[in-house]
Amino acid sequence: MDRNERIERAKALHKQGCNCCQAVVMAYADRLPIAAEDAMNVAAPFGRGLAGTREVCGCVSGMAMVCGLTGHTVDVRTLIERFREEEGDIVCGRLLQMGKRPCNEMVGDAAGMIAETI
Repeated sequence: MDRNERIERAKALHKQGCNCCQAVVMAYADRLPIAAEDAMNVAAPFGRGLAGTREVCGCVSGMAMVCGLTGHTVDVRTLIERFREEEGDIVCGRLLQMGKRPCNEMVGDAAGMIAETI
């Protein structure tokens, strides 16, 4: 899958009911060393800013999970900083208050950032 396909896959998964973290992680399910069902379950509590607390954005958590599972942990900090720069923050509650972008767009952005890194 190329970058655009990953972006569209993540956005489609989000529209189908996956939380932000799940959508980002599952856009890379074919690259993960664990079963898709396990990846979906592991990512579940990280949506809505870590179990609905609106803390760290699920997109950011999803990027970290994909990097960790694919052996690209050195790239996580760079991705986090890029996400912060492009989206304005990494905290779910503050991102929602900004209201500039719907979550679905940020899910796509996160999936695209990963594609450019790993």
